[in-house]
Amino acid sequence: MATGKPRIAKDYDKLSEELVAQIKIEYPFGFEENLISYKNAQGVKISALPFETEEVYYLIKMTKAEAQQIIEDDADYDDDGNLKEGFAEEAAGDDDTSSYEEEEEDSYDKADDDAGDDDQD
Repeated sequence: MATGKPRIAKDYDKLSEELVAQIKIEYPFGFEENLISYKNAQGVKISALPFETEEVYYLIKMTKAEAQQIIEDDADYDDDGNLKEGFAEEAAGDDDTSSYEEEEEDSYDKADDDAGDDDQD
C-alpha cells in the first residue's frame, strides 16, 4: 500500500472517463478477483478495488456482484470478461484510428460519386 499518498474511497460510477480507462488497463481481466475489504470510519466493512496513481491511492467501492456487472455491461470487455485488444492504444490516442479514418474516407468518396452523378447539366 502507498505511504504518504491521500487515500480516496469513491464509487466507480463517479470516476472520470480518463481514470476509468486507466483502471481498465490496470485490470484487463476484470475487477472481481482484485477486490479487497476494509472498514470505513464508521466500522462498516467495505469491498473495493485498489488503484494507485502517482498522486492518489484510490479505493473504488464495489461488491463482487457489481464488479461482475460492470464488466458484463462494458463494451470494452469481451464475453469472457477480458479487455479487448487495442483498448490501451485507443485510450492513449495512438494512430490506431487510421484504419477507421480510411473507412470513413471511402464512404465519403462513395457519397461524393453519387453527388457527382446528380450534377449533370
